[in-house]
Amino acid sequence: MIAETVCSAVSAAGLGIAAVTAYRKRFLAAARIAAYSLVPLGLVMAGVVDWLADTAFSPTAWAGFGVLGLSWVLFATTRTVERRRGGTRKERKAARAAAQPEAVVPGASAPSLARGSRPAARPASAPAPTSRGEDDFSDIEAILKKHGI
Repeated sequence: MIAETVCSAVSAAGLGIAAVTAYRKRFLAAARIAAYSLVPLGLVMAGVVDWLADTAFSPTAWAGFGVLGLSWVLFATTRTVERRRGGTRKERKAARAAAQPEAVVPGASAPSLARGSRPAARPASAPAPTSRGEDDFSDIEAILKKHGI
């Protein structure tokens, strides 16, 4: 009974402040204050305040909250242990990767950058280019040779 009275008084005070704010031509702020001040009244009318008061003084309700807390702690603990140990998600991911054969050898398309991979015999220098078009190709050819292609 006291909780309902307090909530109604808070709502009335909030609506009064909203009216003063609207009088000062700040309508957006007044509407927001009115919305906040109507929340306690709505909770009283919906019966939430009675339910909370009954729950606050009920040992059964507190035992229920304790059981919910215990279940949350167990859940969090098992998730933490699962993540530290390697977890079933990682195992499933590894199993999926092992089940799907790769179509291409993993390093087949990677360029080789080792020094020993260049061909041993190289032809002597090419003859000098005679026109501008051949000069462009010789530059490209030199780049390709530099990369061992």
